[in-house]
Amino acid sequence: MAFLEVCGLKKNFGKTEVLKNIDLSLEKGQVLAVIGSSGGGKTTLLRCLNFLEFADEGTISVGGKVIYDGKAAKKMTEAQMRACRLHFGLVFQSFNLFPQYSVLGNVTLAPTLLKLDTPQNIEARARALIERVGLAERMDAYPCQLSGGQQQRVAIARALALEPEILCFDEPTSALDPELTGEVLRVIKGLKGEDRTMIVVTHEMEFARNVADVVIFMADGRIAEIGTPEAVFDHPQNEKTRAFLRSSFEKI
Repeated sequence: MAFLEVCGLKKNFGKTEVLKNIDLSLEKGQVLAVIGSSGGGKTTLLRCLNFLEFADEGTISVGGKVIYDGKAAKKMTEAQMRACRLHFGLVFQSFNLFPQYSVLGNVTLAPTLLKLDTPQNIEARARALIERVGLAERMDAYPCQLSGGQQQRVAIARALALEPEILCFDEPTSALDPELTGEVLRVIKGLKGEDRTMIVVTHEMEFARNVADVVIFMADGRIAEIGTPEAVFDHPQNEKTRAFLRSSFEKI
């Protein structure tokens, strides 16, 4: 069985179907890139995986265990929901750092509130993660003193501090100037070398081609195409995929 299994995931907002019977699987250590036009359901899929939205139907399994069943979702307690969320980490496109906390404070806050370890161990791990993303010298800086790329790297360290089994990124470079995009993508690429399981919603086609193990193209709330980067980028089978890729590479 795959490390992550998503089966029959559906999500409606009112009468609008946003996710239509999503099935996907991911092995431990693999990187999944999710591409597609705006409104295709990419962000909603990530939000459902992170339990910021709740799928109406379908199941999510991690490590062979069903952690979410849409049919039973209304019976879940808040404690059960929190436990589900800890399987996943999410890095938002808009950083979402707390302005009143330093870099170190942002990274230690959630593990401290959740009492995941001793304060000393939490701080030691946070310092190591901040160094890992190349910001050892900005440990005591505040978000307003950082560039957008630096803020996004702090957000990555903050997500890693909760030790998620699956790390998700929602367009992590879309709010950045082009010259700052590379530094964030290098950090994500480095995480792949650490055998981390990741899901990346991205408009960076070259990044998806070079880093992902699996690529899915979403359109109209469905997975229109899924395969290796070579299959999806070089031999797309779906006309919508071909049109999207033509448009994307014309913009480069």
